[in-house]
Amino acid sequence: MLQYEKKWIEAWKRDRIFEVDRDSSKEKFFVNAPFPYMNGPLHIGHAFTYTRLDAFARYKRMKGYNVLFPFAWHWTGEAVAGQSVRLKKGDPAVIRAFVEIDGIPPNEIEKFTSPYNLAEYYTKVSKEALYELGLSIDWRREFYTTSYNKGFSKFIEWQYLKLRERKYVIRGSHPVVWCPFDQSPTGDHDRLEGEGVSPEEFYLVFFKMEDAFLAAATFRPETIYGATNVWILPNGEYAKVKVNDKNLIVSKETLTKFTEQEKKIEVIRFFYGKELVGKECIVPLSGHKVPILPATFIDPAYGTGVVYSVPAHAPYDWLALRDLLNSSNENLKKIIANIKPISIIKVDGFGEYPAIEIVEQMGVKDQNDKEAEKATEIVYSKEFHTGIMKENCGPFSGMPVKEAKVKVFEKLLLEGLGDKIYDLPQIVRCRCGTRCIVKILRDQWFLNYSNPDWKEKVREHVKTMKIFPEEARAWIFATIDWLNNWPCARKTGMGTPLPWDKEWIVETLSDSTIYMAYYIISKYVNSGVIDPEKMIPEFFDYVLLGEGEIEEVAKKSGIELNVLKNIREDFLYWYPVDLRNSAKELIPNHLRT
Repeated sequence: MLQYEKKWIEAWKRDRIFEVDRDSSKEKFFVNAPFPYMNGPLHIGHAFTYTRLDAFARYKRMKGYNVLFPFAWHWTGEAVAGQSVRLKKGDPAVIRAFVEIDGIPPNEIEKFTSPYNLAEYYTKVSKEALYELGLSIDWRREFYTTSYNKGFSKFIEWQYLKLRERKYVIRGSHPVVWCPFDQSPTGDHDRLEGEGVSPEEFYLVFFKMEDAFLAAATFRPETIYGATNVWILPNGEYAKVKVNDKNLIVSKETLTKFTEQEKKIEVIRFFYGKELVGKECIVPLSGHKVPILPATFIDPAYGTGVVYSVPAHAPYDWLALRDLLNSSNENLKKIIANIKPISIIKVDGFGEYPAIEIVEQMGVKDQNDKEAEKATEIVYSKEFHTGIMKENCGPFSGMPVKEAKVKVFEKLLLEGLGDKIYDLPQIVRCRCGTRCIVKILRDQWFLNYSNPDWKEKVREHVKTMKIFPEEARAWIFATIDWLNNWPCARKTGMGTPLPWDKEWIVETLSDSTIYMAYYIISKYVNSGVIDPEKMIPEFFDYVLLGEGEIEEVAKKSGIELNVLKNIREDFLYWYPVDLRNSAKELIPNHLRT
């Protein structure tokens, strides 16, 4: 730090020039940004967000406004606890990050197996960084989340009692992103990878082979009429398993999904995929025989590890066939020589074989080329929105692809040749490093974001907001539509226990939607004016909602009447927040209403 910077920072601290209180003679301006997770030091993205906010705060001060810029730290969930778990496991990547990137002495690392110690350390380091940035923060209002902060925890308890009272917190069964190691739902910010990914329904299509069915997972059951072969991973481990009255063949990894999604299974045997290569199976509905071939693009943990091939309309399938044709295996070459792509969808902008055309246009090299994913997105989107099923698609000929997708699967179900399973469309990893799956969770607590009345109220509120850039308004509306029942509690990590069900902890995003209101109160808690134990629900009802009689609240809580009056007046003065600055990727989580 330069000498003149140090001089002014010390002067600001000494004179407390950014500590602001209610002043009815001035117009207020309350600025805020999402608080950072303390599983590591602040990075350049934090600096970008907070300095933009600080610049505007200083501008408004110069215009004569009474500006409040408070700050806090997010400790909740697996973001912090997951780092400690990985450290306990001896994860070399975590140890290297601590020592080589964050500069922590190796002899001190052991104490960071405690999530509290880890969060406390990074909070201290990060606060110094914000001082050095020269941000104009009122540090009297500082707090950190989780039950380690009793005042904030009381606030969250009150918030969830209110949500439950208004039926916005419900109990039920729902597919959730699940960490098998933690045995707990994994929210967005409890993830090392896969933020924003939600469970989706995959269709299972059954291909008859001997006394079993290959259960191929797909998003596009309407393409079954274009199937030319089935793909498996030759070195992958597969299982023949009895599910209800059928013997299914799926990857070994699929068995956990079946179990967690309440399918009763009986394992018959395990084997490697190469055992199936060269055999034939029967395409459902069309009834023609197709070969089983090896492919390297298959992820055995994605879907079922079994994929059917539609090379006319799926770039990966065409690329895999082309790669095999260039292999040294003569038997496979003979099989592939007899495979001809089957065109089943008429689509604007493409000829007979959209997948082949897009691969050639984009110069995609092989099935491991990253461009293959982009090519797939282009073709799938175009076919779904404008495609028409061709005359070789039986009773579905002439149907729009959107309609055929539903109708084909209904027929598969009717004939006992299909099923459904939930899965994740992209890889999701918990902060502990474990790859997540989808679980049907019973007796879980959810925020009822699917409530249509609640959605409509939020839409109406968003219409009144000033949003920059204006196109972000559409992103917010899209998030409102997207949000469904959100699992608001988990069993592991740090946080506040649900007040009526202590075995559950309020998850990391569910305690950070209206925390800005707590900045009004935290000043009184931090100074010792209020004992957190006295912050009963009636206290919050009065100071935040204006409900109840002040004399009764003072008597019941033991908080002095003049203190209650001051906090209520502070809240009426400072609230609502006037400017909230954040990154666009936080719209689905911290910026949700």
